[in-house]
Amino acid sequence: MSTTMEDTRFGEELRRWRERRRVSQLELAISAGTTQRHLSYMERGRSMPGRTMVVRLAESLGLSPRERNGLLLTAGYAPVFPESRLDEPLLRPVLDALTGVLDGHLPYPAVVLRPYGEVVAANSAIAVLTEGASPELLRPPVNVLRLALHPDGMAPRVRNLAAWGRHIIENLSAMAARSPDARLEGFIAELSGYVPAADPGPDHLGFSVPLRLWSPEGELRLLTTITSFATAVDVTLAELHLEAFLPADEPTAALLHARAPRP
Repeated sequence: MSTTMEDTRFGEELRRWRERRRVSQLELAISAGTTQRHLSYMERGRSMPGRTMVVRLAESLGLSPRERNGLLLTAGYAPVFPESRLDEPLLRPVLDALTGVLDGHLPYPAVVLRPYGEVVAANSAIAVLTEGASPELLRPPVNVLRLALHPDGMAPRVRNLAAWGRHIIENLSAMAARSPDARLEGFIAELSGYVPAADPGPDHLGFSVPLRLWSPEGELRLLTTITSFATAVDVTLAELHLEAFLPADEPTAALLHARAPRP
């Protein structure tokens, strides 16, 4: 049986994603509602699946909307998830809602980010993080992860730079392991060059690594939470997430409240 270049490309991509997810052929076949034999034929380019089967395989592998579109393209099908620009009317209600969430989180910092730390929006309390940073790092598009670890950014004020930096890099590395991206690998290498070796011993609260940040009013201890659109059907929207900073202790909460503008 002869195979086309497209057949081979789809099979290679399917196998690559399955191995990346550490799923056996049998496990994936059962999850996608097919047989192990059929899956084996697809990976070897001896059988091309229908569009519905590609979608089921992508869902079973837990691929993002962008990755699902990519797998569909290798099988010769059009993408199913649109990719809107941030300034398109379709996303305006979502961005307005996010702005409300950012304002509601005051007096604590919060930002809306695109992949790999690019800032889309932020509330006014973010100033506590950007104080003293080089104007170069604050020129749009701002990358909050580079800002956090760069020696001309927050780094001189981060009391636990080694632990906090490793926390950021490990999260990015886990993302790269799950969804390989040459651009992300390069970014991880850049950030790693800013982070000193971690000192032995834990610097955490038992469940997370706090950011210990110097400020003129006193040291801040901040935790972060991340909110994403898990059911988004637009690629751009699916890749947005909101990162909110919370006080890890009462002195930090009091300090941030004291910094807030008076009504």
